[in-house]
Amino acid sequence: MIPRYTRPEMGRIFSDENRFAQWLEVELAASEALAETGAVPAGAAQALRAHAGFDVARIHEIERQVKHDVIAFTTAVSEKMAAAGHADASRWLHHGLTSNDVVDTAQALVLMQASKLLLEGANKLSVSLKRRAFEFKHAVQIGRTHGIHAEPITFGLKLALWYDEMRRNIARLTAAAEDLRVGKISGAVGTFGHIGPEAEERICARLNLKPAPIASQVISRDRHAAWIASLAILTATLEKIALEIRHLQRTEVREAEEPFSEGQKGSSAMPHKRNPVTCEQMCGLARIVRSNVQAAMENIALWHERDISHSSVERVILADSAILTDYMLAKGVWLIDGMQVFTQRMRQNLDSTHGLIFSGQLLLDLAAAGMLREEAYRVVQTHAMRAWESEGDFRRAVESDQQVLSYLSAEQIREAFSLERHLANVDRIFDRVFSGKVT
Repeated sequence: MIPRYTRPEMGRIFSDENRFAQWLEVELAASEALAETGAVPAGAAQALRAHAGFDVARIHEIERQVKHDVIAFTTAVSEKMAAAGHADASRWLHHGLTSNDVVDTAQALVLMQASKLLLEGANKLSVSLKRRAFEFKHAVQIGRTHGIHAEPITFGLKLALWYDEMRRNIARLTAAAEDLRVGKISGAVGTFGHIGPEAEERICARLNLKPAPIASQVISRDRHAAWIASLAILTATLEKIALEIRHLQRTEVREAEEPFSEGQKGSSAMPHKRNPVTCEQMCGLARIVRSNVQAAMENIALWHERDISHSSVERVILADSAILTDYMLAKGVWLIDGMQVFTQRMRQNLDSTHGLIFSGQLLLDLAAAGMLREEAYRVVQTHAMRAWESEGDFRRAVESDQQVLSYLSAEQIREAFSLERHLANVDRIFDRVFSGKVT
């Protein structure tokens, strides 16, 4: 991923330096576990732990010649052992292993590091969403369906909905990460042809991994596809949040706005502009993570016990998906924490249709009072359409309709237009979301 979207800590996780460090950790864990079983001399395992190392530039130099990254790695490590005076111990490096015993197992370690960072970011965003949900719990806003005024909500409910969705994202990512917390040291076709399952269990335990119950030359890629899918859904939630704020920031709406810093410029030509550029960026980046799901799915099917068609793909999509999700989570926290909310404008917009948004409650009240529902719908819609087309006062028209008054008193009509009645269950919804109480 380009530096523009790469935060330092996640960038370090997917660096060559860290990737090779995890390869080395797998190699050392294997040597030590095999030493416990007597398959590797204890002194050799100790020497490897004390002196094994690598130089990234040297690995790349060797790879240019041998065209195989794991061989380049083991050669570079052996050179370091020789330079330290322990060339003989290097004979036991990579003993009984095939390349993907190292690569797949180490990749699990890298993805565990990435998942930990992503979950930290997701939890930070959840905290921000919860805080602002309670801040605007009773900030009245018009709910919109199809982009058109529907019925009253509160802005806090919108934030609570996003919070609820983020909790599911955290659960999905946690589960997907746990499914990826597996290693395999079962050889070239998964049959333990050179070392046994007991050794694999010892090696994985040293690395805080579970052994895959069964593998081919590689760990099955459904696990990786599920992990990227969880990131795609998470970033889709971030896009949902960003898209909503973009709509609310439109000049004609202006109910909320992304942060605009001191000295920031909105347009090279129009000095008045305050564009939702970060929200737009988030919407765009989510498309990239989503597109990686297809590639991850296509990586599941490989020839026989393995080909390398998945390998080149994963070098791109695993790092890019994690880096972009990490970046978007940080932007999401920035966006929610700094978002400006204009509650007065929300109320002005809600009132702008002069009571049209209460047509549904009026319909129900008329039917409950004895008017046939079809007739009640006709009466209410007639007034509603006339008010819509003329920008007239719907409530005033209803209050002067003798047919309506023959079923509803003035007090009952006022009750049909009551915000408090519409929003009487906000507290109960918050209890459901934030305390898990469903009654």
